[in-house]
Amino acid sequence: MSDTNWYVLKSISGQENKVKAYIENEMKHHNLESFVTQVVIPMEKVIQIRNGKKVPKEKPYYPGYLMVEANLVGEIPHIIKNKDILLSREHLLTSV
Repeated sequence: MSDTNWYVLKSISGQENKVKAYIENEMKHHNLESFVTQVVIPMEKVIQIRNGKKVPKEKPYYPGYLMVEANLVGEIPHIIKNKDILLSREHLLTSV
């Protein structure tokens, strides 16, 4: 789609993967994959020390936020907003 823009979704911190899976599954279920091209959770690699050993781990760079590249036409915004763990639904989709 040529009319796609990036949008920011705010979710409950720690639930980003669940929201991403929900959006991807709903787009497949309604056969609308061409309208939502990417759902991204920016991650950063950190090193934690556990039991004296360095353990690499990935954590969200912006906890509680997802980035979605989508063409918001028809029912797409309603499908995306229909998840209970999303916050601030009235201003949910913020264009970047």
